[in-house]
Amino acid sequence: MKKRNLSLVAIATVFALSGCGEKSAPSATNTAPVVEQTIAAENKNDNAILAEFSGPYNGVPAFDKVKLSELKPAFDAAMAQKLAEVDAIANNPEPATFENTIAALERSGSLLSRVYTYYGIWRSNVSSAEFRAIQKEMAPKLSAFNSKITQNEKLFARIKNVYESEALKSLSAEQQRVTWLTYNSFARNGATLDKPSKARFAEINQELAGLHTKFANNVLADEENYVVFLSQEQLSGLPESLVSAAKAAAKERGKPELFAITNSRSSMDPFLTYSDERALREQVWKNYYNRGGNGDEYDNNQTIKDILTLRHERMQLLGYDNYAQWRLEDRMAKTPENAKALMDKVWPAAIARVEEEVADMQAIADSEGANIKIAPWDYRYYAEKVRKAKYDLDSNEVKQYLQLDKLREAMFYVAGRLFNFDFKEVDAGSVPVFHEDVRVWNVTDKTTGEHIGLWYLDPFGRKGKRSGAWATTYRSHTTFDGKKTVLSSNNSNFVKGPEGQPTLISWSDAETYFHEFGHALHFLSATVAYPKSHSGVRDYTEFQSQLLERWLTTDEVINNYLVHYKTGEAMPKELVAKIKKSATFNQGFKTTEYLASAIMDMLYHTTDPAKINPAKFEKEQLDAIGMPSELVMRHRSTHFGHIFSGEGYSAGYYGYLWAEVLTSDASEAFAEAPGGFYDKALADKLVKHLFSIRNAMDPAEAYRLFRGRDAEVEALMRDRGFPVK
Repeated sequence: MKKRNLSLVAIATVFALSGCGEKSAPSATNTAPVVEQTIAAENKNDNAILAEFSGPYNGVPAFDKVKLSELKPAFDAAMAQKLAEVDAIANNPEPATFENTIAALERSGSLLSRVYTYYGIWRSNVSSAEFRAIQKEMAPKLSAFNSKITQNEKLFARIKNVYESEALKSLSAEQQRVTWLTYNSFARNGATLDKPSKARFAEINQELAGLHTKFANNVLADEENYVVFLSQEQLSGLPESLVSAAKAAAKERGKPELFAITNSRSSMDPFLTYSDERALREQVWKNYYNRGGNGDEYDNNQTIKDILTLRHERMQLLGYDNYAQWRLEDRMAKTPENAKALMDKVWPAAIARVEEEVADMQAIADSEGANIKIAPWDYRYYAEKVRKAKYDLDSNEVKQYLQLDKLREAMFYVAGRLFNFDFKEVDAGSVPVFHEDVRVWNVTDKTTGEHIGLWYLDPFGRKGKRSGAWATTYRSHTTFDGKKTVLSSNNSNFVKGPEGQPTLISWSDAETYFHEFGHALHFLSATVAYPKSHSGVRDYTEFQSQLLERWLTTDEVINNYLVHYKTGEAMPKELVAKIKKSATFNQGFKTTEYLASAIMDMLYHTTDPAKINPAKFEKEQLDAIGMPSELVMRHRSTHFGHIFSGEGYSAGYYGYLWAEVLTSDASEAFAEAPGGFYDKALADKLVKHLFSIRNAMDPAEAYRLFRGRDAEVEALMRDRGFPVK
């Protein structure tokens, strides 16, 4: 099918189309503030969700006052406000201009933005059966609401007029890009379709919203329902830190005499690494990797099929051959073929390295008389034995130097050196939080003392919190309508240490900690004027966070913050040398499990859904590309929330690899700089061109301003110890 001729920049999510910003000052061509004042006046006494953020630091969310029972009424009021604002913009009798159309859209939706802040916390951090029922009910309503905006013909006509006007050339570079982003987001989401097609497009979006929610809740149910309880006799091989954490988890679940391995990566991964009990390793492995695929009421196979079918139909309405074509058109990769070419270049080296790793592991198993063939639940266990044999490196020994609090201080140190940020924890109770584990820091400029924003940290796993690690904002930096400071948040699922003892984490978890903090620094360092400039380009937005991981291994961090949790002694130079020497160890496993997921994502979204039976398709396609039998996809299809619980990463999971090419290339720039990873001149260029600009500039152009050229894939191959031709 012939594709529509659209420009190549657009935002990725439907919600971003509404351009939600914070409350604005009145304007002659914008009635939004009047509408908000009216709605707020009607509701402020009985719905805390609708109240403006108040208190210190330019206002903060009232996590201590809001109630779940207020959520649906709040959404109703906020959606009504947004639609009234949109109608006012669409029916403005004056000719369309950037200020009365594009900027007015950016100014609209402040009430809805605040509602989404609380909604996001209930969805990700403190979910419950009651919330999930509301979520299921609201998902199609929110989709229908968004369709009303994108399909408002008068509104799109005004946007199109601004986009095609001669006056566009006289606007600032950011204003031109915001106009471009706005136009494309509407055009790519059905604004150009005829009425019957628009109606079907909106119906599909509603159906997908419900299916995405169903998929995510099914995975969460399996994470909550599958817990392995161990007796004292079943702890062989487990380090003290994991035993203590498992004891605390069991106590929390009403079984203080036992030890609980929960169905999360932070619990599963160390158990598979250290447990001597092979049958238990298999059980824990199957619990984790079969999430959403157990053939019961929470099985996601049919849900996947339904999602893919609807996505494909929707893209056919727009004139694309498949979903991936549409999704990648505004990414750095541009086409599925370009993304696939990168993955194809790395895949052979990755699986060849897996073969070498398995041979090393099998040799150890044979020498010990295990009488087994390495299976997926053995990989981490025997990889750890190989690590000790080859590098004399014990992951549990390394863990003794990785205290969560000390790592946080290390991140603050890096932020101070590179970004000139200072972090000071606020007084307990001065800023409301949604859980007792959450702590808050005030971020200021070290030189001027200027308030930059707040940083919330929710580090520990618990029931009702989705798995993984992520970063988000409750308010983003903008200046076009009065300066708004940042409210950023990092969220993890670390297993909390016993009371009175530090929380110790693995090296991999430490890298993740730095990674997510990289996202927070991306939020905090923004200098853009408009909300739309915060919309992301998926195969670029992971770059900044992946790059920050590299500072974990700098001498300044290792020597000052990686100290033994009992003695306070810095990590010995011999241990540091072993860590650096083993930097490319197990890269076959890490790269292959990730790439398998990325390749399957692309296959799912470039194949006719009528030909797909998810469970069968996953096996057939992985067999076809030579997937090693000793490991599986990092995210198997039935719990691949990145691509099936929403559309943020769908047909875009390859983006981590694309961003890693940028990361490896930029890392080499720092390694070659006179001041190394703390080189002042290069750090200034990093902040100016790659962090502060957000999406106010084409990412490829921004990277060239930093590096002087495009990134080279060979840097990635060198990083992972793969052959470079």
